Amino acid sequence: MHSRNSSHSRNGHINTLDFDSHRKATSANGGTRSPSPHGLLRDDDSLLSDVVDGIIERDRRKMQRLVTKYLSFASAILSCLCAGSIAAFSIYGHLFLSRLMYTQFQVNAVSIAAELAMYLPVPIFGYLCDRYSPRPLSLLAAFFFGSGYLLAAFTYHSGAPTRGGWPFGVMILAFVGIGMGTSCMYLSAVTTCAKNFGRGKHKGLALAIPIAAFGLSGMWQSQIGSRLLYEETANGGQGDVDVFKFFLFLSGTLFSVGLIGAVILKVVDEDELIEEGVEELESSGLLEESAFFHRSNAYEPNGYGTIDATHEERFHLQHDSAAQKAYDDEEEERKKTWLLNAETRRFLGDHTMWFLAGGFFLVTGPGEAFINNLGTIITTLYPPPSTAPASNSATTHVSIIALTSTLARLVTGTLSDLLAPTSPPSPPKRFALSRLAFLLASTALLTLAFLLLASPLIATHPSALPLVSALAGTGYGAVFSLTPIIISVVWGVQNFGTNWGVVAMVPAAGATVWSAVYSLVYQAGVRHGDTLCWGRGCFAASFWAMGVSGLVAMGLWAWAWRGRGGWVARGIAV
Repeated sequence: MHSRNSSHSRNGHINTLDFDSHRKATSANGGTRSPSPHGLLRDDDSLLSDVVDGIIERDRRKMQRLVTKYLSFASAILSCLCAGSIAAFSIYGHLFLSRLMYTQFQVNAVSIAAELAMYLPVPIFGYLCDRYSPRPLSLLAAFFFGSGYLLAAFTYHSGAPTRGGWPFGVMILAFVGIGMGTSCMYLSAVTTCAKNFGRGKHKGLALAIPIAAFGLSGMWQSQIGSRLLYEETANGGQGDVDVFKFFLFLSGTLFSVGLIGAVILKVVDEDELIEEGVEELESSGLLEESAFFHRSNAYEPNGYGTIDATHEERFHLQHDSAAQKAYDDEEEERKKTWLLNAETRRFLGDHTMWFLAGGFFLVTGPGEAFINNLGTIITTLYPPPSTAPASNSATTHVSIIALTSTLARLVTGTLSDLLAPTSPPSPPKRFALSRLAFLLASTALLTLAFLLLASPLIATHPSALPLVSALAGTGYGAVFSLTPIIISVVWGVQNFGTNWGVVAMVPAAGATVWSAVYSLVYQAGVRHGDTLCWGRGCFAASFWAMGVSGLVAMGLWAWAWRGRGGWVARGIAV
């Protein structure tokens, strides 16, 4: 065997043995020859080119994922900016009383129908969103919104049922579609943001921005309705909103936005989310107890296979790339389904979830009832012949609630990211403030608004009503921002659509209960022979009860946080 030094020629050139003394090259005629230095350089250039091409392709895919992620984020914000159209109910709800001759019970029945349709199907929509992506849900929203507002427009245009107009049930059907459209568009947008940004350090802000945009939607839509799509008075002035034109505008706008979301919304790197979820369950011991992941250990010791394939099937898979890809795709889908089902069972079996949902029921129900009945509350404070000034109009209060709600969602989302405590192995912060502290403080503001409205202060000083709306908007917006953030922190984002859908369902029951309570108190105050109620007695008892409801909610959340078996006891940094 030649030594390494013996491979050098006298003229200083390097021959083949300097690289490998055992290497032989084959010539064109089948013999062996020593490769030329130029051939080796070409091999090196080819290797370097492959490396560069790999880096370029990796960066291209990374950029593509980033572009997709932020385009989806922009589409989600657009969807949320339009989805909350039901919040503009106050600017036309009172016209259902005067133009369509509905009773207060019927007006509340319309809003309750929308609330029930918006909240009750949320677990189903969340399930579909988790398993089939947000895009089909956005397409459903386009259909529900487009058809719902179109039907509502022509029902209103037909006039009062007692004068030959379309039946009251048709309006109920229209608002059922509007409620379901709201749920689909909102959930598809928020779930996309939660899954795309839920693993980063700014998950609170990434959720707060679309949720804040949802709060803004009612404001800008009500402004368009009252300032652009209004009826002219006899003297050519600005009157009430033209409900027919307003509904047509909402039908076209929301249909278009739903179609945009159906094209653009996408969850990036969802397979990584599923792998992380499987690893979390494995570390918790739940994976060990499942026979589902034990069925393939005999032939796939390093994987999570789920099908006990025969030797022949495995041989076929190894030699058929198309079949292998189909098999891998099927395995990924089975793994995803198993994981999401396991996460759902874990979520529903956690007693702290029920405390969280119970408090959400007790807070959001009164909040929804207050927002939906703002128009009638304002009317009761100004008995004839007086009228509410522009500073106390329903449109003004819708805008106040929308602005304060939006600010509260952005501020609480941002501060919860900055101040929330960390979990090991991350180092502890010098100053930390739990998201539950923000949630309790927000609920206290909302409760204060209810108690102020129930007191004689507002009845004797109606000009102070904007203060109540500001407090209610701040508290209500923060609660709706913080609750999904807390769900994503405590139970993860893999099954976020379903988990948030279960909790988001409870405001339907809360809105139904508290709207019914408000209607009963209101009707009890109506004088014989009249259809309208005047004065503090129309609503005071309702809001005293709503204030107590808020205090009970605070107790439930405090127990879920620091009670026995609560999040602090489990070491969850909320």
